[in-house]
Amino acid sequence: MVKILDKVDSPEDVKRLTSDELKGLASEIREELISTIGTNGGHLASSLGVVELTVALHRVFSSPRDKIVWDVGHQCYAHKLLTGRKDRFTTIRQFGGLSGFTDHSESPHDHFGTGHASTSVSAALGMAIARDLAGDDYHVVAIIGDGALTGGMAFEALNQAGHLGTRLIVILNDNGMAISPNVGALSKLLGRVRFSPRYYRTKEEAQHVLARLPMGNQMWRVGKRAKESFKSLIIPTMIWEELGFTYLGPIDGHDIAELEEALDRAKKYPQRPTFVHVITKKGKGYKPAEENPVGFHSLSPVRKGGQAPSYSEVFGRTVLRLARDNPRVVAITAAMPEGTGLNIVAREFPERVFDVGLCEQHAVTFAAGLATQGFIPFVAIYSTFLQRAFDQVVHDVCIQNLPVIFAIDRAGIVGEDGKTHQGTFDLSYLGLLPNMVIASPKDENELQHLLYTAMMANRPMAIRYPKGSGLGVHLDEGLHGLPIGRGEVLREGGDVALIAIGSTVAPSLEAAQRLSGEGVESTVINARFAKPLDSTPILEAAGRTGRVVTIEEGSLWGGFGTSVLALLEGSSQHGVRITRIGLPDEFIEHGQRSLLQKKYRIDAEGIAERVIESFPEFARHPLMEAKR
Repeated sequence: MVKILDKVDSPEDVKRLTSDELKGLASEIREELISTIGTNGGHLASSLGVVELTVALHRVFSSPRDKIVWDVGHQCYAHKLLTGRKDRFTTIRQFGGLSGFTDHSESPHDHFGTGHASTSVSAALGMAIARDLAGDDYHVVAIIGDGALTGGMAFEALNQAGHLGTRLIVILNDNGMAISPNVGALSKLLGRVRFSPRYYRTKEEAQHVLARLPMGNQMWRVGKRAKESFKSLIIPTMIWEELGFTYLGPIDGHDIAELEEALDRAKKYPQRPTFVHVITKKGKGYKPAEENPVGFHSLSPVRKGGQAPSYSEVFGRTVLRLARDNPRVVAITAAMPEGTGLNIVAREFPERVFDVGLCEQHAVTFAAGLATQGFIPFVAIYSTFLQRAFDQVVHDVCIQNLPVIFAIDRAGIVGEDGKTHQGTFDLSYLGLLPNMVIASPKDENELQHLLYTAMMANRPMAIRYPKGSGLGVHLDEGLHGLPIGRGEVLREGGDVALIAIGSTVAPSLEAAQRLSGEGVESTVINARFAKPLDSTPILEAAGRTGRVVTIEEGSLWGGFGTSVLALLEGSSQHGVRITRIGLPDEFIEHGQRSLLQKKYRIDAEGIAERVIESFPEFARHPLMEAKR
């Protein structure tokens, strides 16, 4: 039997389908999403929730001429299936395959590359103004979730769009969720609309009564034209009108016909931006995802029994211990209590854990305000998202030398989420800042001690740690401080010094073992702190071996290796040769984390090979010659 999806190779094919075929298409799309994402991992619940909306968009608008801009982009899987990529859909998030987000270089139907939240309205407004300046007439549509709408950038764009009054359609995909349930006053406002029994009860009763009267259907159609003014009396929509938008909604986001009607209406407003409020259910059509949208937001391979806890879990457990002992400890997350591990802290201390929504800038300055009053804030944010708050880290924390602790999760290569999410720049952009201490643990046990150290430091401190499981080392029961700016020598050798930080310490030790088998003996230093550097063991090892290799899971430009290079340059050590191993000056593609580590040669095998290549005299060692 030929599937309906098999007949769809472009958005134009979607326009030719009948109403019955559209229902079948939505069902088949969900089957494909559940099957593929169940295997590859990825953002399932959010993509399931916008299937009908995606179908309606491609029936009403004509992509790629009309511009469809998805916020975040993690809900674009159905869009990819309908825009000529279904034959490659099984490669999504795999190395060399489709991106898990919209990617401007991947398809002309991906009009803007995304991965971070709250960007769609700004980008779409830019496209709309470009259209007006060029004298063109295509439509521009931004789809933004209620989670992304909590970000301040979205309101900056809405404010300007309303002021300019240009023709733009903003669709609010309202499912009450970001990654975790939404928080804040805006969420409560939308909840009043979403769950207004007065509106839905009145609508249903009126339609039922009119259907029984002579000319009742005609009266209903006339009444629908007056519906907007009626709704303004019973549900709060004035905020959008005051911003300069025409408001349409709320619309059932799983009724394709109703969606098409609303989008057609939005197209007809010539010189005014339109705000279309669509109500959807995250995880729609797949009961496990409907019942647990947080758990099914993003799937990854199931952890095997007995595997070590993740760094995020160790972080959450440690902060909970610290919070129990110190009432001044508070924690802040930007819409990711589960992802960062702070959910367990929030269960015991709900009044001391703050989820600020997708607002990293606010999170940092909010923490700074708490710090001025003697509290000790732990700000848990993924490396890629902390970039969004760089000015606040500079101006509101470091200049004032406030004791804010940045727990930088997902530092380094994150894997399948790809170039928008790789945490490769934090060592570089934080290393610029006076007053900032930067540390990275070699394992999960060192992480808990660094967190205790940060609590006691009374100054700005960032602790970066990778995605995924720890090394399985023993976790000390007691916590103790580590001297700031002090590393440790893990292995002594007279041929070369391997100076590693964070997640590269373990593979560097393994590389030293490999090199020893080739007759090359290595000193291995766990730097532990990228700033300030522990200069004594580094300079001593450099002077003794004459060869230094730095290893980091971050960008080589301005990173840890650059700091070591500057240290050697400013010292009295002369003739020391240095090689820096890390990530190149490019955005790192998506793919399995271990595969990318191998590709960029920051695994044990790659490190050992780079050492031999960097110092040709090692290749002439008798043990190596004997193996040839």
